Amino acid sequence: MLKKVIDHYCQWISYLLAVIMVLMVILVFGNVFMRYALNSGFTISEELSRWLFVWMTFLGAVVALRDNGHLGTDMLVGRLSATGKKICMGVSLLLMMFCNWLIFKGSYEQARVNLDSTSAVMEVSMAWVSAAGVVFAILAAPILLGDFWRLISGQIDNDHLMMIQESEEAPHADAGSARSKN
Repeated sequence: MLKKVIDHYCQWISYLLAVIMVLMVILVFGNVFMRYALNSGFTISEELSRWLFVWMTFLGAVVALRDNGHLGTDMLVGRLSATGKKICMGVSLLLMMFCNWLIFKGSYEQARVNLDSTSAVMEVSMAWVSAAGVVFAILAAPILLGDFWRLISGQIDNDHLMMIQESEEAPHADAGSARSKN
């Protein structure tokens, strides 16, 4: 049930990320075109695209967290026994939950501080920038808690005890080596 909910909102986040990217491209390139061709520009283009980039980063981090898409290294953990890997994964998840709490707490407090402060160009509350961290923490919490529950309940097999991706090319390299073996 929880996995379906997480998969569903991550799918919606992926669609939202595509919309944000399109908006950023339109704002930035539209502004460049207007400056050079028409000697004018969108006043809000720079500020809005910067805010969209912040939101895109935090929302993209949620999807990457769900897919275990963050880069890391397994030099130490890869050499441990299954029990050692489980302990490291548990400690790792607990540390991530603590960091997630810190992100939530700090972003929430910053949003409250900036609630009455407005941006220079758009004149919108600066709390919207900090709210991206709050939204990230709320959406990341079920993912981390679900992973931790699967670990302590024994639902994760030994092949999935590593929560990192060694490099960006790793999935493509594995697919290529599988094809060459056939």
